[in-house]
Amino acid sequence: MHNILSRETSCPICETTKLSYLFIIRGLPVVRCPGCGLISLHPCPDPAECYLYYGLTADDEKNPPLLWTDSDTEREAAEKYVDALQERMIDKGRLLLIAPPGHPLAEAAMERGYEIGRHTSLPDIENGDGLGEGYSGAIVIYQFEKAADPLALLKRIHASLRPGGALLLSTPSVNNWPARFFGEQWTEWRPENRYYFDRTTIHSILLKSGFAKVWTDSEKRSYSLSHVYERCADLPRTLLTRSISFLYRIFPPQLRKIRLRLSTSRILVTAVKSALPSRPRLSIIVPVYNEKETFASLMDRLLPKQIDGMDREIILVESNSTDGTRELAEMYKDYPDVRLVTQERARGKGNAVRLGFQHAMGDVILIQDADLEYDLNDYEPLLEHILSYRAIFVLGARHGGNWKMRRFANQWSLATVMNIGHIFFTQLINILYRQKMRDPFTMYKIFRSDCLYGIDFKCNRFDFDHELVIKLVRKGYTPLETPVNYRSRSFKEGKKVRIFRDALSWLWVDFKLRFLPMSHWRRK
Repeated sequence: MHNILSRETSCPICETTKLSYLFIIRGLPVVRCPGCGLISLHPCPDPAECYLYYGLTADDEKNPPLLWTDSDTEREAAEKYVDALQERMIDKGRLLLIAPPGHPLAEAAMERGYEIGRHTSLPDIENGDGLGEGYSGAIVIYQFEKAADPLALLKRIHASLRPGGALLLSTPSVNNWPARFFGEQWTEWRPENRYYFDRTTIHSILLKSGFAKVWTDSEKRSYSLSHVYERCADLPRTLLTRSISFLYRIFPPQLRKIRLRLSTSRILVTAVKSALPSRPRLSIIVPVYNEKETFASLMDRLLPKQIDGMDREIILVESNSTDGTRELAEMYKDYPDVRLVTQERARGKGNAVRLGFQHAMGDVILIQDADLEYDLNDYEPLLEHILSYRAIFVLGARHGGNWKMRRFANQWSLATVMNIGHIFFTQLINILYRQKMRDPFTMYKIFRSDCLYGIDFKCNRFDFDHELVIKLVRKGYTPLETPVNYRSRSFKEGKKVRIFRDALSWLWVDFKLRFLPMSHWRRK
């Protein structure tokens, strides 16, 4: 893979200027940011080249065919957009609509009692038109991916919204099934589309511009073969468009008009206005149960630990230990930046971490066990990816190239069983969820706290490690893995996992969450 160094532009998310060349599709140069993974066209074609792409010239009266605003499909989609906006608790109010002229969304919103305060398009905004302010919500359709500076556009929208105002935008996604299935034949590879987001990069740029409570869904629409054929007629001739033309010719006229509801190439993203990012805060969640031998040593190392550029809070969740650990934890409750949360009885590590989530006030969450198996000096390299917006979800991988992660003195057979079990469950999750993780069960899971928005957790024991990773992955966040130091303790030293009991619960969670619809565990 060749590298391209751009001195004119930088990634709007992580500000990397060194772009990695991917391929050229129908004359369009596609590159990827090696930092955050954002895909874009570079250099972007100028307007004249866009016209040539569609077989037009600058003298043609019509613009490149980007949208059919009068189609039944588009009118139905407009109703769904208003439904999604109402789900964010904005039933009425004044809206900012950034969409092509004539889009039926304006009419659909007004029929529901909204006021369209301003309907504008991206070219008008980039030519200097003001947006106004005080809007209850903003809707961006068919425009965001075309922006020369999407971060600047989001910040202008942020400034135009009232506190708590909602944002809804639709944009093509490179990790939706049409992009994966069609590859180079994907119809969204078009010269007017400058940026191609996935669920991680769209979440990152929204957080960077001051939005929170981000939720992303695949957009579904009702299509007929006639509608698809008419849309493809204006696109360059490819294997895909030729196949659609062939199907249209052989299908009877009655079948051409049958409408099917399908997932599209686009994602529908909703968020709410929050405060613009300032100095981030790290929430370190420490579940504690019967760790008398190591807890004080952990706190001696953790209390002086400071992260450059971040504030921090330590949330101790003590689960009514029977070995004197609670009495030790009580000694730290008055320390600055320490919050002690106590449970009446032990309900499992997963339950303690979930309780810690409820008390966390930070922008970033890090889980820290009290058993000293991990090295606190790995905080900085792990957090660096989060703070630079290169990742939104990071795992501290324990392997480092050697599959023998656990080595117990005089317990070779037990260590071998656990190492093989780790490999089995890692491969199982990778197959079920189309991932390439090396160590999904590491304790060091670091992520933006906003990733937890909308997720309802159920697991209480060590199956929570599986549930947390799986639900974050299914929400669209592919973890970045960074090597960390690790020394496994044995059962004689206090390891609490139960091989047979916990292994069965892991299997159940892995398969159940693969086939359970996200709507069953989405917290409204």
